[in-house]
This record gives sequence, structure tokens and C-alpha cells, in this order.
Amino acid sequence: MSDPSVMVQLLGTGDRVLKLIEKALSSDILVRGNEITITGPAAENALAERVFGELLELIEKGETLTEDAVRRTVGMLTDEGTTERPAEVLTLNILSRRGRTIRPKTLGQKKYVDAIDANTIVFGIGPAGTGKTYLAMAKAVQALQAKEVTRIVLTRPAVEAGERLGFLPGTLNEKIDPYLRPLYDALHDMMDPESIPRLMTQGTIEVAPLAYMRGRTLNDAFIILDEAQNTTPEQMKMFLTRLGFNSKVVVTGDVTQVDLPGDQRSGLRVVQEILDGLEDVHFSRLTSADVVRHRLVGEIVDAYEKWDENQQRQSLPANVHPVPRRGAGRRR
Repeated sequence: MSDPSVMVQLLGTGDRVLKLIEKALSSDILVRGNEITITGPAAENALAERVFGELLELIEKGETLTEDAVRRTVGMLTDEGTTERPAEVLTLNILSRRGRTIRPKTLGQKKYVDAIDANTIVFGIGPAGTGKTYLAMAKAVQALQAKEVTRIVLTRPAVEAGERLGFLPGTLNEKIDPYLRPLYDALHDMMDPESIPRLMTQGTIEVAPLAYMRGRTLNDAFIILDEAQNTTPEQMKMFLTRLGFNSKVVVTGDVTQVDLPGDQRSGLRVVQEILDGLEDVHFSRLTSADVVRHRLVGEIVDAYEKWDENQQRQSLPANVHPVPRRGAGRRR
């Protein structure tokens, strides 16, 4: 390696990147000056060479290597079902603002983003921290900036308020603001905060409770329904039939966190049975491997899934076995 600065980036401060690579791989790695020697079984050595090759390409593309990027690179290369290269997945830019770039950080997120490009209706289903809503928002802003749509419509069901919304003090905006605040926060990350009130006044960006979608047809719009696990089947049908010409819909939710009262079924669970296999409708199922928050979040998700499965198994008769949850995954 001729450029010493590249080697410094590849090894990381205090060799922290190198130590992480050594921990993830079985090969012995020896660094002398600007040379890296890899010894061990042929298959492991080949994997180590691919890891270093992908990390070098990330550096060449101007990326700063983080422990998370290294961990995800190794995870993608050791996943037998993966054909895409980590350097391509981790450098797919969606939006850039004030030096900050929004991009997918896992293979599952990359497939989710690709599905949004390729389909009219996309369901992003997965646990907290997988970027379901955030990436959908980024794609909506990207579509608006590229003039592919003329407006963005963001909506959530205000389940916690139930039928008591009219009795809450304040104006309509003050009543619904707590339920829509996460969507506002994401918008502020992606756009000039000073322009958002103007765009909302013009109707270019609309943030409203799901109940306000009834009776409308939304043309030339990028429409996002967040927290869709808290819709009823009737509400889900109402929302999906708002779709107009030249519009795109992204529905996000976590079927393990349903807040509906009583025995009401989640519209997000039911719609998978109804629309699965329909052309131009795609279900992206993200897992704990796609969590991009603290490393422990993915492990917490896995631990809860394991506990839920054990509880279900204990509640069933001895001769009945639970069906594995679709889309459940493990962190590598």
C-alpha cells in the first residue's frame, strides 16, 4: 500500500479498526509498515482479503471507517445469501444536507430503498431502529426535490388519543402535535427548518392524523403512513384507497408493538394476508440485523423475540408447535 494515510485510516486510531477485524475473522493478520500479511485457512484468508478490499474502497470513496461500518461489512460478506457489495450498499446516498448524508446502512435497508424506487406501494415492516420511517421520509424529500411529486403527505393514527381528541385543550394543531412530532423531527433533519412552515402553508408538505385522509384522492404525492400497526383493517383499506395517479405510498410499522384496544386486529397484520403477491405492491421485512441504533438495541429485539416464542410455546399443548415469525432475523 503506497499511501500511508490510507493505512492509518484502515487501521483506525489505536488500531481499533484492525482489532475489530481481527476479532471478526479467523485469519491471523500481521501489519508491518504499509503491508498487511494474512495467514490461515484458504477460505478464511479469501474472506479477509475481501473485507480489506471493501474497506479500502470505502476509504477511496471518502468514507471514514467506523466500527459499525466494519461490523456491517464483515456481516454482509459472511452472509451466504448476499450478492451485493458492502462498499456499494454503504455509499448509496439518498440525501445530503449541511455535510450530513442520509443513506442505507444495512443490506436490508438497501433492499427497502430499492423497493421504494421500483414499486408504487411498499410496506416497511420491522422493529424499532431499523430506519423504516426515516428512510421513507428521505425518499419522499428526494422525490419532491427531483420534482417527481408535487407534495408530501405524512400521516399517523393517533391511537393514544382515541375518541378523546376533541376534548383536549388547545387548537387542532396543538392537539395532534404530540402524535405527529416524530415526523416533524425527521423533516427538520432533511430540509431547511425555515422552509418547512412555508411549504406546509402552501400545502406542499402535509402532516395530519390518519382520520383526516378519509374521502380524499391524493395525486402526484409521496404518501407515508407511519405506525401502521395501530390501524384497524378498515382504516388500512381507507388509507390505501386514497392512492391517486402518479403517487407513491410507503406504509411503515412494527407488528410486535400494537397499541390497539381490546381484541381489535391490526390492519398491518391483516393487509399482509390480503395483498401479498399483488403486482406493484412490495413487503420489505426488516429485522434486528437492520437496527442502526446502539448495538444493544438489536440484541434487545432478539431477546424479546426469543422470550415471546418461549411464552407462546409454553401456552400451547404439548403436541402443537408455534409457527416461526416471518421476517425474524438474528444479528451477526
